[in-house]
Amino acid sequence: MTNIILLGPPGAGKGTQARHLTDARGMVQLSTGDMLRDAQSSGSEMGKKVADVIARGELVTDEIVIGLIREKLVEGAEGGFIFDGFPRTLGQADALGELLAEMGLTLDAVIEMAVDDSALVARITGRSTCGGCGEVYHDQTKPWPADGKCSNCGSTEVKRRADDNEESLKTRLMEYYKKTSPLLGYYYAKGDLQSVDGLQNMDAVKADIAAVLAE
Repeated sequence: MTNIILLGPPGAGKGTQARHLTDARGMVQLSTGDMLRDAQSSGSEMGKKVADVIARGELVTDEIVIGLIREKLVEGAEGGFIFDGFPRTLGQADALGELLAEMGLTLDAVIEMAVDDSALVARITGRSTCGGCGEVYHDQTKPWPADGKCSNCGSTEVKRRADDNEESLKTRLMEYYKKTSPLLGYYYAKGDLQSVDGLQNMDAVKADIAAVLAE
């Protein structure tokens, strides 16, 4: 079983690579947003707590997120876990480390998907997805098919995120650098950090991550 953290700014491709790992290795992706949505509809005690906090318009505490992660770890996963979107802060990193140690689990790698900011902005502002299957397209590198239909599922619905514009992206990048980038130094000091070039094509990034996990 392999447990890893994927780090990188918005649009670095963490979600895409996490999907590759779940398909190829049977790993389970622990995305904070997905866990909160699942908890709200689960009817469990933790789910009721999450629903109550969100209904009051308050931020979900680190304690609640760690509780949700604990539940997933107890369920187990044959291939291990991918932490995506958590930790975001040094305090969360400490809490996750304590939880893993308490449960007799290890963190096998922290993989930074390194990108150049200007190239990242160009990548994201040209991005669109299929409304039917989620297939990702790009105005320059993979344009929406000329016949107007998704090459994967045939849908004609094209989606663009409202915040996939240059100004919004710069704001999201600043938030990442302020809160999350200190984790790079944290995990480097622990000897866990490995970096891959996140601006390569998807298959090259996938191969580099596989090489890290083979070490």
